[in-house]
Order: sequence, then structure tokens, then C-alpha cells
Amino acid sequence: MFHHLAAQLSESIGLNETLIYITLKITVVLTVFLPAIGLLAVLAIWAERKVAGHMQGRFGPKHVGPFGLFQSPADGIKLLFKEDLIPASADGLMFRLAPYVAFVPVFIAFLVLPFGPQWVFEAGINIGILFVLAVLSLEVLSVIMAGWASNSKWAIYGAMREACQMVSYEIPLGIAVICAILVAGSLNFVELSYLQGGGLHDWLMFHNPFIFCAFFIFFIASLASCKRAPFDLPEAESELVAGYLTEYSGLRWSYFFFGEYSAMFVVGVVLAILFLGGWYSPLGPVDPVFMLIGFSPTEVGGEYMTGNLRTAMASQSWGDTATQMGLGGGAISMSPFIAAVILNAYCAFWVILKGVLLLWTHMWLRWTLPRIRIDQVMHTCVKVLLPLSLVMLVGTALWITVVPQATVAGGVDGPVYVAHLIGDTPILQLAVQCILALAGIAIFAWFCAVAGAAILGRRRAPKKGMFPDVMPVGKQVNFTRGEAYIPDEDRTLAPS
Repeated sequence: MFHHLAAQLSESIGLNETLIYITLKITVVLTVFLPAIGLLAVLAIWAERKVAGHMQGRFGPKHVGPFGLFQSPADGIKLLFKEDLIPASADGLMFRLAPYVAFVPVFIAFLVLPFGPQWVFEAGINIGILFVLAVLSLEVLSVIMAGWASNSKWAIYGAMREACQMVSYEIPLGIAVICAILVAGSLNFVELSYLQGGGLHDWLMFHNPFIFCAFFIFFIASLASCKRAPFDLPEAESELVAGYLTEYSGLRWSYFFFGEYSAMFVVGVVLAILFLGGWYSPLGPVDPVFMLIGFSPTEVGGEYMTGNLRTAMASQSWGDTATQMGLGGGAISMSPFIAAVILNAYCAFWVILKGVLLLWTHMWLRWTLPRIRIDQVMHTCVKVLLPLSLVMLVGTALWITVVPQATVAGGVDGPVYVAHLIGDTPILQLAVQCILALAGIAIFAWFCAVAGAAILGRRRAPKKGMFPDVMPVGKQVNFTRGEAYIPDEDRTLAPS
């Protein structure tokens, strides 16, 4: 789309097409991605405080704006005017550079995430998943830089914990990614989304039992990668004051949290694209919105994977591409351009919803599970997740080899998994996919039931404490006055 628009503008105003193309890209980055990431981080911080409050029988932010929504912007304004302190013995250059190194890689990772068939900023990166993982791994450098430059024992302890933890957990996380790649035959985010358009049972998570387990390995490893509880050892405020953040204040301190919450969302979107159907809803081809606008996920996905649609999208306008995709000919007659806008907005809704649900799960776990020791962190990685991930990798490879997979009569050019869209799936493979999909629905329903019970029962919380005479709860006083207590009105100044 950018190429086509740049070519049209070049013909109209007579400027260099490459220069216009670069200008368009920079404009989109500054006007769309940068504000979106800032808004995401602000809302995520507000949501974290709300989740923490309700889980602890409190309200969380509620005074600044409706539902406390303006509390995070108010805190941001406060941070802008706070004094920016740098320890006298710190390495000034590294201390100043570390916050930006924490935020920039996450910002770059956003640029390759697909939010819809045509809402993709950079669709030409065929190694998109490896690119995102490589960029996100740079975050550990910022933590080491912050800890070392601070010249503080608390900061350096936190930095070394992060280096040890993140480098270790990247191994099972990467192996879990390979399990999905083995099934899909592609590293391209757009292709991974198109390949899962057949409905809930076609999501890669439900392809076989091994990749089903690999999903949970990826999720657990992502908690450690994002420094979330129970793996939040780099900060560990009960042990290290604030870990690698101890010496930071003001706006520089906020950059680390912007990077952390943005990285959580990026990891959630990557997880959704790899395992949870990408930009498609669980209904797939029978989704009412797709039927209204005349969009067939399997047919369009097959066209894209075989190269016909992919080549056209690189040089056509949005409307021409929408016409080739068959949009506008559904239950309601509309122009292909309007149908394309509806399609991409609806797909973006599902990508964001899946990412936000996984982000909320990160928050849920943080305020539920206690922090574990560093030796337990390493034991979980080396002796639990790493062996399990290797078993899942071998199991996935054997499954693809032994169990008959979908095929297309006469063969077709494209990734191995394209037959899953436009071919016939053998009965054994289809039965396993349906059973695993039902198991996934049951797990999701259980989580929803737990959350629903907590919401419906919030009026009865908090429950009676174990020692009500000493430590009352709720609206009562939270301490017991001793016999020597004197009310304020009865106190007098001691004689001089």
C-alpha cells in the first residue's frame, strides 16, 4: 500500500518516489505508533493498579478522572517535573543511555506486528518472529547498563539477576517457538495469521498435544522474559530496594516501565499470532462479520499463501486489493474499500483483545503468586522448562512425520501448512484438533468462571481475618490501641 501511494504522489507532485515512501513511513511511525505505545503503557499501568486494588480488597485509583483513568497521566506530569538525579559515582553516559535502550527495542518490535490483512506496517520481513525475539532480547542490555552504571550494590544485584534469568529463559521460549514454526512452515507474521483462518480448531495451539503444551511453556518463559511475578527478581523491592531501578528517578525511571508494559503487550500479540489464530476470531469462516462483508478466510488465505494475492498487494491500491479479496459481496452490499476498512478494524480488534487478555493474565499472576528465590528460578528453567520444551520439540516433529497431515490434490506451491487451509484434513488429525480445542475452551471457561466469581463476590470482600480482635479488616481500624493511648483532645504539652 505504501509503495502504491508513494508512486501516485510521486506522479502528482514530481518528487522522488523513494523519498516520499520513506516520508510516509516516518509519518505513520510518529503519528500512529508512538502515541499508540504511549497510550498502551498509560492504560496498562492504570489497569495494573486497578487489578492489584481489587485483588486486595481495595478500589485502586478512583479520584483523578472517571474510574481513576487520569491517575497515570497525572503521575506522568509529576515525573516530568521531578528532579533528575544522577549519583556522583555513576557512569553518566551509560546511566543516561540505559532508559532509552530499554524502550527503543520494544518500539521497533511494534513495527512488524500485523493487526489485519492490510494493516501491516512492514509485511516484507519473512523472519518476523525471529526479528521480534532478537529485538526484545536487547532489553537485557539496558538492565545491565542501568545496574552497572548506577555503581550501587542493589542495582548491580538486580542487573545480574536479570542477565542470568533472561538469557536462560530465552532457550525454552525459543524452542517453543520452533514447535509452532515446524507446524506452520513459516516465520512470517502475516502468513502465520492467514494459516489459522479455518476456525478455533485450526489454531496452531490445537494442532497436536505437543504444541498445546508448548504454548504454556512459551507463556511461562515470557513471564520471566518480561520480569513478571513470580520471576520479578531483578526488581525485588523486598530485597533490593528497587533492583536495577534503585538510583533512577523522574522521567528516566518511567521509560523502564513504558518498555516493560509495552513488551508485555508485544509478547502477548506474538503469542496470539503464533498459537491463538492471529487476527481471526474463533468462528473463522462462519464469523457473522466476515459473512456480512463477503470475506472468506480460507480462500483468501490460500490465495495469499500461494503467492497470487501477495504479489498483487505489493503494487495495488487498497481498493483494488479489496476487490481481489472478494470484499463487498457478502450479505450486505457495500463498496470493497468500506468492506476492507471494516475487515481490518475487526481483525485489529481481535489481535488487540488477545494481547490485552494475555497482558491481564500477567497482572493476575503477579498479584496472586509469591516471588520465588533465584535458585528456584534457575531450577524451573534448567530442570523443568528446558527438558519439557525439548520433549515438545521432538514430539511435534514426530507428530508431523507419523500422523497424516492435510494434503492438496496435485500439489501446490507454498508452505507445508497451506494444505490445512485449502486441502482435506485426515480424520485423525481433525479429531485431535477438535479434542484439544474443547480442552482449550474448558481452560478458558474455568479462568472466566474464577474471574466472574471474584467480580460478583466483590461486595462481600474482604472476608473476616484470622485474628479479628488484633487485626480487623475492611472498614474497621487496622490496629489495636494500647492501654497507654491518649486521645488527641486529652493531650497536653509537656511542661518545659
